[in-house]
Amino acid sequence: MRKVLTICALALAFAACSQKQGEPLSLRIVRSEMARCPEASYLDGKGGELKWNYTTGLELLSFLDVYEDCGDETILDYVDAWYDAIIAEDGTVGANYKRSKHNIDHICPARTLFTLNRLRPRDKYSKAEDFIFAQLQEQPRTEAGAFWHKDVYPNQVWLDGLYMGEPFYAEYISSRGLGSLWDDVALQFEVAAARTYDPATGLWRHAWDESRSMFWADSVTGQSAHCWGRALGWYTVALTDVLELFPEEHPRRHALENILKGILEVLPLWADADTHMWYQVLDRPGAEGNYLESTCSAMFVYSYLKAARRGEVDGDYAASLFRSLRDTFIREDEGGLVSLTNCCSVAGLGGKQMRKGDYDYYINEPVCDNDPKGMGALIRAALIYEADYE
Repeated sequence: MRKVLTICALALAFAACSQKQGEPLSLRIVRSEMARCPEASYLDGKGGELKWNYTTGLELLSFLDVYEDCGDETILDYVDAWYDAIIAEDGTVGANYKRSKHNIDHICPARTLFTLNRLRPRDKYSKAEDFIFAQLQEQPRTEAGAFWHKDVYPNQVWLDGLYMGEPFYAEYISSRGLGSLWDDVALQFEVAAARTYDPATGLWRHAWDESRSMFWADSVTGQSAHCWGRALGWYTVALTDVLELFPEEHPRRHALENILKGILEVLPLWADADTHMWYQVLDRPGAEGNYLESTCSAMFVYSYLKAARRGEVDGDYAASLFRSLRDTFIREDEGGLVSLTNCCSVAGLGGKQMRKGDYDYYINEPVCDNDPKGMGALIRAALIYEADYE
């Protein structure tokens, strides 16, 4: 009971903070999330269990971006508390993490450690970076050299997995001076793009099974049936972030830039004509039951804003996309708490649920508010918009 009362009291305090007049949207979103979830273990909506998961890690990364913008120590404390609780002094990760499962999702939360360790250095955080990198060194691969998604999904490359593994990989290479590994980073993006590309639409499908044995995979191409919005969102954000670190002079950089350019050029063709946002099933816009989905839209908008900052797309267009994202999906309640609506809660392929990745599957997965997978991209997009256009 005491913990419940403490959480309620903290929620009220953070809610009051979130109502401060004149604060930027990025900060108000973070304060709102901290009000709803006074401990970071509640961010993923799983009841507060301490788990090493990508959802929490990626949202906390965006919190650190906001902290660096505003300097509010309560935000840094909030992030540090979660990582401190789950990482032992020897750098091993506790809770549910098991390296032997080769789950590429479990690489993702370690990416935040590079920023956290710079802001609040701890020897165990550096050791944890090494501990997680060891998984990548032994991660099973397809014959083409791409990482498997996890042991229970053998021979499979999901676009999701590029975000789960590659930004951490790139940060580790940069921080440890392992320049010979940039070729492998490029290979991951190149294989995924080539094997999931759908020439009929110009989009990239959710996943590819090299063995072509999965029930969801096309017997000829090995591809899944559709382009799921968030899957391509994951890939696009991963490529956007990795290119921030990828050496300018590297001979494979141009190929990666061309992949990203192709994505950003084709996406407007599949957007909703009124809002310019994107659908849950990206390759079936306007189909019965399909809906405008906020997490993929936030990911795409973030990538456009980043590209505009580099001078690769029109800045006015990127800014207009953010305003549409805000108007379409963001809501504020009477207490000042900011929410992101229309989030697909989860989607995947295979597994115990025998998810076959057809149209009906995607449009019937649960929809929620404030999913961390969208919140992280939203916060980071808001920071760029505030810096460049307000």
